[in-house]
Order: sequence, then structure tokens, then C-alpha cells
Amino acid sequence: MVQNISQTRPIVKYQNGKLQEEDDEIVTEFPITIHINGEEFATMVCTPTHLEELVIGFLASEGVILFKDDIADLKIDESQGFAYVTLKSKIQLNQQQYSKRFIGSCCGKSRQFYFQNDVRTSKTSMTKTVIKADECINLMNTMQKNSLVFKNTGGVHNAALCNPSDIIVDRTDIGRHNALDKLYGHSILNKIPVRDKIIVFSGRISSEVLTKAAKIGVGIVLSKSAPTDLAIQLAEDLNITTVGFIRGQSFNVYSHAERISSIDEAQMS
Repeated sequence: MVQNISQTRPIVKYQNGKLQEEDDEIVTEFPITIHINGEEFATMVCTPTHLEELVIGFLASEGVILFKDDIADLKIDESQGFAYVTLKSKIQLNQQQYSKRFIGSCCGKSRQFYFQNDVRTSKTSMTKTVIKADECINLMNTMQKNSLVFKNTGGVHNAALCNPSDIIVDRTDIGRHNALDKLYGHSILNKIPVRDKIIVFSGRISSEVLTKAAKIGVGIVLSKSAPTDLAIQLAEDLNITTVGFIRGQSFNVYSHAERISSIDEAQMS
């Protein structure tokens, strides 16, 4: 059974001094539990699209796998909300770097850099990519225009894996981490090199989001929202360029600004 991305529900809306009944489109919230080698590993709450990418991206970000070939078998039962993963090698899921935990769709502390595993799997960027200021703005505008689910529901995060000039793939999810995991899973499944790529993101750049970008391996993160102080500290340490508040024709660069070129600089080069 394929789950719907959204559902139409009757609501009562207040507008212009009046209450009136109408239909509204509500985004679907879907739990999926991952079992690895017969043992429960984690439950995520997500938007039920691109579930294979989500599972693979999540396992890669947790350091369980490095490549698609590490998986002997992957079966997803959408009707029951389970993903069954068989790895080619045995792992001890009760090791210190793993912790079985419920991962919600909200913006709480569901995944943090404080886990030993996050320190182990985060990568220092070695990218040589430089992006023009107007390309930052164009990528953000394009990603936002592409998200029909956000336009219809207002209840999801958007993320895109990009070159400076265009979007390679974009994904949507109620969970900001999930949207990034889907990008990671897509790049693993399609063997897309990510070192020179850019992530464009609709939400706040928290330490968890910055860590997720570091695990994926990109060196530039663009957002329409703000970063946190810890995210900026991590970005400085991991050599990642962070750009926030991309709105209209302006934005702020918070770390490693050498990868952002202005229109004047581009014309001089």
C-alpha cells in the first residue's frame, strides 16, 4: 500500500471576521521502523516518499554502512511501516556508538553531535567549489518553487543537492533530518560524488543539520533561515561554508566566506 503525501480534511477557517467551513490539505506523518539483521534499530517519523533513500541515507549517516553494496537485502513494508535490512557483515547494534532511539519529526534534540558516532562519521570538507552570490539566490528560489507539497500544506522541509548552476535532486519531508537523509541515500544509490556539491535547505541550520551535511560530505550549506552558534563553530572546524537568511537579493555568510564570490568579483575574474 503506497501512502499518500497529504490528506484533505475539513476545517473551520477564520478570515475577514468570519468563520467558515472549507477543505484543507494536511501533510501525512508516517512512522517507519528499521530492523537490521532481525534487530530493531530505530523508528523515524517521516513523509512517506523515497523511503529506500531515507533508510539508506540514515544508515550511512549513522555509520552503519558506507556503500549500497554493504546491504545484502532491503525490504520495505509500507503497509505496516517497517524496513528490513540485512547487512553483508554482522554488527553489534548495542555498541556505545549506537543507541536505539525514537527520532521524531519535530525540531527537538533527536540527533546531536554529542553522540560518539557523530564525531566518528562527520567529515572535514576539502571542497574547492566556489559559488557566485546570484547562484546562491537562484538555487534557493528554484528549490522553493519546486516544492508543491510545501505550497499545498506548509508543513514540510525542503532540501536539494546542487551544483552551483542547477539542482541535481530535491527532496521533501516533515523531518528536516529526513530530507537530508533522502539526499544522502539518493547520492549513494546513484553513486553521485558529493565532495564538490552544495546543499540548499529551507530550515534553520542547527548543529544537527550541520553535522548531517558534514556526514554527507558537502562543503557549502545554503539556507533561507538562521544558523545557531554551535552550528557555526562546527562549520568553522569542519571547513564548511554556511550561508543563511537567503531572502530576496540578500544573505549572510557565517563561515568560510572564501567560497562565495560577489557579482563584481565574478566579473573581474
